[in-house]
Amino acid sequence: MSTVRLTTAQALVRFLANQWTERDGERRRLVNGTFGIFGHGNVAGLGQALLQAARTGEADMPYLLARNEQAMVHAAAAYAKSADRLSTYACTASIGPGSTNMVTGAALATINRLPVLLLPSDIFASRAPDPVLQQLEDTRAGDVSVNDAFRPVSKYFDRVWRPEQLIPSALAAMRVLTDPVETGAVTLCLPQDVQAEAHDWPVEFFRERVWTVRRPGPDAAELEAALAVLRSAQRPLIVAGGGVVYSRATEELRAFAAAHGVPVAETHAGRGSVQWDHPQAVGALGSTGSRAANLLAAEADVVLGIGTRYSDFTTASHTVFGDARFVNLNVAALDAAKHSAAMLVADARAGIAALGRGLGEWRADEAWTARASVLAAEWQGVIDRAKDLGHAPLPAQTEVLGALNDAMGERDVVINAAGSMPGDLQMMWRSRDPKQYHVEYGYSCMGYEIAAGLGCKLADPDRDVYVLVGDGSYLMLASEIPTLVSEGLKVVVVIVQNHGFASIGALSESLGSQRFGTKYRYRDEQSGLLDGDVLPVDLAANAASLGANVLTASTVAEFKAALATAKAATRTTVVHVETDLHSPGLPQSAWWDVPVSEVSELDSTRAAFDAYTDSRRAQRHYL
Repeated sequence: MSTVRLTTAQALVRFLANQWTERDGERRRLVNGTFGIFGHGNVAGLGQALLQAARTGEADMPYLLARNEQAMVHAAAAYAKSADRLSTYACTASIGPGSTNMVTGAALATINRLPVLLLPSDIFASRAPDPVLQQLEDTRAGDVSVNDAFRPVSKYFDRVWRPEQLIPSALAAMRVLTDPVETGAVTLCLPQDVQAEAHDWPVEFFRERVWTVRRPGPDAAELEAALAVLRSAQRPLIVAGGGVVYSRATEELRAFAAAHGVPVAETHAGRGSVQWDHPQAVGALGSTGSRAANLLAAEADVVLGIGTRYSDFTTASHTVFGDARFVNLNVAALDAAKHSAAMLVADARAGIAALGRGLGEWRADEAWTARASVLAAEWQGVIDRAKDLGHAPLPAQTEVLGALNDAMGERDVVINAAGSMPGDLQMMWRSRDPKQYHVEYGYSCMGYEIAAGLGCKLADPDRDVYVLVGDGSYLMLASEIPTLVSEGLKVVVVIVQNHGFASIGALSESLGSQRFGTKYRYRDEQSGLLDGDVLPVDLAANAASLGANVLTASTVAEFKAALATAKAATRTTVVHVETDLHSPGLPQSAWWDVPVSEVSELDSTRAAFDAYTDSRRAQRHYL
C-alpha cells in the first residue's frame, strides 16, 4: 500500500480539498474553504497545514481570517443555506474560549439543519503538560474537555486521539454533512499535539470522493395514503418550508398549487417558495403571519406541509390550525410524522411530482380558491399602508423595510435574524426569488446578520446582499465588517437604530413587564432603573472605524437616497437610519405562547395573565 508521511492537520486539509457533492449532475466542492482564528492550540497544526497548502499548492483549501469564532460559524451556515446545503466551510479555532465561542454557531446550524464543519482544538492527547493552558480539569473523568459542550449541538461528534483515527472519523463526518436528513454541525475535536504529529497515510485516503446528495422518492403505500387524504379535501392549504427551497422544488410547487388551486402559506425558511404575487400565494403563516394565511389555516380541512418542521412560530404555539388533517411531505421522518400526519417521507421535489401525478385533474373547491385570493389581496393592502405611514418625526420600521424591499433587485438578498424585524419582514416582504429572503429564525440568534452577509456573498458573488441589523444585534457582533473589507466583498449593511430591544420590549409590555430592561438608557438616580436619557452611542462612527463606507438617514426620503448610493458603491457600505422604537407595526392575527407570572404584585402582570389564560384555551395537540 502506497503511503505519504504528513501531519494529522496536513492530512485533514488534503482530504477536505478532495471532497465533492453531486446532485442532479451539479458538482460542487463540499468544503469550499476554511475560516479560522489561530491560537496556541492550532497555529502549529492546522495553521501550518493551511499555510503549506497555500504556499505549495498541494491542496486547494482557501483560508479566510475571521474576527470572531461564533461569527465564522454563522458565515459558514449562511454560505451552506445559500448553497442549498451542497457546500459549506470548515472553521478552525484554538483551544479554550476560541473553541467554545463556536458552540452557539453549532447550535444554530444544527437547529436549522445546515451543514458546517467545526474543527475545535483540544487538550494534549499525551497529557504530558497536563493541565495545559485553558484546560478544564474535570474531577469525574480525565478525557473530558470543554469541547464536550459540542456534543448536544452536533449531528456528529468525535475526538481524534490518534492520527490514524482521522480516517474513519473524517469519512463519517462527510457522510453526515451530505445527508439531507441528518445534516447540521459536525465537530471533529483535534488535540493540539495530534494535529502536529506525523503519520504514514494511505494515498487512497486522499483520492477524490463524490458524495451524492440523495433525492429519495416516496414509498408507494405512503403515497396512496397521502393522496387519499388530499382527494378528500375541499379546503386544503399548503405550508411551504425550507425543504422546498433546499430541494429546489419551487417551480414544481408553483405549478402544483396553480394546477390544483391550493393556497400556499410560507414559513420563514420557506419564504419565496412562491412569488408574492402568485395566484395561490397567501403570505406567511403563524405568529407573525398574514391575516390571510392564518384565517385559511383555521378553516382548512387538510394541511399539506412540505419541507417544514412546524416550529411554534409556524403553528402559533399550536393554535393556528383548526380541525384539519395533515399530510406531511418531508425528507426527514421526524418532521413527516408531526401532528399525526399521513407521512410522505421523500425529497420535496420528488414528492411534489408524485402527488401531482396522483391527483390528476383534482382541484380544491373553487369557492375556497377564490376566498384565498380575496384574503391575499386584502393583506397586500395592509402592507401598502404599512409602507407609507408617513410616521414622524422618525420613520416607522415598516416604512424602512418597505423602502428597502422596493429598492432591491429581484435576485438581491435580504438578511436578518432576531428582534422585531423578522416579524415585520415575514408579514410584509414581497419575494420573487427563493433566495431573496434569508432570515434565520430557527435559533433566532442575535449577531447572525453581518456574519451571514459574509457567507451569502461568498456563496453567490453576483447577488447584491443587504444585511438588516438592529442596534442590539450590531452591538453583539459586528466583527465581520473588517473581514468583508479585507476580502474586498461588497455588502450593504442597514443599521436600524431605535435605542433598545424593540421586539422584546413590546413582548415585555404585553406580558405585563413594562419594557423593563429593554431600552438603552442611563441609570436614573431617583428610580434606580435604566430609564434615564438615551445613551450617546454612535453606531455610524463605529462602523466607519471598522473600515466601511457610512451613510446616514433620518427620514424615509434620505434612506431611499442612501440606498441608491450604497447600491452603486463597490465596497461594503453601512446605511444608518434611526426609527421610532414605539412606531406601529403590522396587525398580528395569531398568538405566541410565552408564559406570564401566575401571581404578581403588579396590576399590569395580573392583567396580562388573564389575557394569557384566555389565549391558551385555543391551544391543542393535532391528533
